[in-house]
Amino acid sequence: MTLALFLLTVSDAMTKTLGEKFEVSQILCLRAVFMMVPIAIMTARTGGFQSLRVNRVRDILLRVVLFILTTVLIATSMILLPLADAAATLFAGPLFITALAPWLLGETVGWRRWAAVIVGFVGVLIMLRPTPETLQPLSLIALAAALSSAFRDVITRRISATETTNAIMFWSTLALIGAGAATSFWDWEPATIIDMIWFALSGFLIGSAHYMMIESYRAAEASVVSPLKYTAILWAVALGYFIWGDTPDAFILSGSVLVVSSGLFILYRETRR
Repeated sequence: MTLALFLLTVSDAMTKTLGEKFEVSQILCLRAVFMMVPIAIMTARTGGFQSLRVNRVRDILLRVVLFILTTVLIATSMILLPLADAAATLFAGPLFITALAPWLLGETVGWRRWAAVIVGFVGVLIMLRPTPETLQPLSLIALAAALSSAFRDVITRRISATETTNAIMFWSTLALIGAGAATSFWDWEPATIIDMIWFALSGFLIGSAHYMMIESYRAAEASVVSPLKYTAILWAVALGYFIWGDTPDAFILSGSVLVVSSGLFILYRETRR
């Protein structure tokens, strides 16, 4: 999960750069095409075409819809917001997962973890600056992405018992290619060789990262591995500063401390069980 978040943050930085020239739909379509490279490699090494068979079609379709929605929201927030701001708001995702786990996964969440979730959401409110004068509407896109990603990850955890990682990744990515192509048909911009190299690198990194994420949810409870997503803040702040000169303000920093601290406490409680 830690390595996956590093790769995802680097890919997000590439997406933000590509967003200066291309529409979100075209970025997602071309990026997803290159995501198929690690999927093809892993499929060839672990079961071949047979590993793409779906056992529970309805659950896979639900995961596909959530995957597309989450990808669109995350890409949009990364393009419109400073990288560190978007990443910090997305940290609400693990809190949503912990809150959803008892009902959707049957996992036990004690009162201490519930208290940590509440503290974490206070941190989210601080980052959103919820006053008429300072509210950041664009941050709501990142918050929606966090909620959508929580549902996606919970569903991924639930179906990992019956579906292979190859099947989950292949059908989700194929649907993303189709959705991106269909919605970018009238706004398609010609891409140079350099642009295609960026698309290829971004797609390969994000495809590899999602494989790692799915395997992490297969190996452990969602509420255990999800807090490791907080390592992304280190990479997001560093990349945002060195590439765009962005520095997180006091609201982002103080809110991030609460969100990350609550997530790490949840992880600590899980390791003591």
